[in-house]
Amino acid sequence: MSCNVTFIGLGVMGYPMAGYISKGGHNVTVFNRTKSKAEKWIKEYKGKMAETPAEAAKDAEYVFTCVGNDNDLREVTFGDNGAFKTIKKGAIYIDNTTASATIAREIYEHAKKNGFGALDAPVSGGQAGAENGALTVMIGGDQADFDKAKDKIDCYSKKMKLLGKAGCGQLAKMVNQICIAGLVQGLSEGINFGMKAGLNMEDVIEVISKGAAQSWQMENRYKTMIDDKFDFGFAVDWMRKDLKIAMDEAKNNGSLLPVTELVDKFYGEVQGMGGNRWDTSSLIKRFRK
Repeated sequence: MSCNVTFIGLGVMGYPMAGYISKGGHNVTVFNRTKSKAEKWIKEYKGKMAETPAEAAKDAEYVFTCVGNDNDLREVTFGDNGAFKTIKKGAIYIDNTTASATIAREIYEHAKKNGFGALDAPVSGGQAGAENGALTVMIGGDQADFDKAKDKIDCYSKKMKLLGKAGCGQLAKMVNQICIAGLVQGLSEGINFGMKAGLNMEDVIEVISKGAAQSWQMENRYKTMIDDKFDFGFAVDWMRKDLKIAMDEAKNNGSLLPVTELVDKFYGEVQGMGGNRWDTSSLIKRFRK
């Protein structure tokens, strides 16, 4: 059934995600801080654009956001022209931003007091996953809200799951980023070691990627790591933002993240090399100074 959907934030992830919701037959209104991006989107997809998040959200049954960080999220929701100024009772708000569990819980409490639903629903799969409509979505919130929103979320996902109460989606995304950080460092060390040893690393990866060392990073990044190409993908700046969120939360729950903290410092070195926008697989550049 066709619904009125708002999508706020048309970055490398949000742009195609909103497109898939439009392709799913829904009436989509978009807002983006840089207006030209929204103008481009409405030429490419069926839908309309709004001048502010508040204007975008006023008639929506479902409001999605996918922005940069907690501050951006606060601005487009609680701000003077934010979506929460106009969101109607009974609507469902779905946040795809990778943000803190703290703001997810704050939004949930506000939603409950004001008669609308809220789900924290960060995604994994990167730009390619967004463009292919094949993201993984980790969700926190109430079952009833999830049941109403899941067919809309399904437009851009290959796997989604409600993982618990508000904030649990963001906590699960932290687990995701913690796991990736260690994997990329291990892969960087392995490829560097093999190349120094004189091995044909494409042949090596072809074999070991079918065994216990297999990972998404290995399958999708080994060629570009060997070829020293990193001008694409999930930026180092974004990864460090995500890792900081995880490390801050670890202080709250008493967990230790020694490898994550080390890899975060390594990413700092990559930034020092000018690699702020390089893909996260650029950790291997530290061995090629």
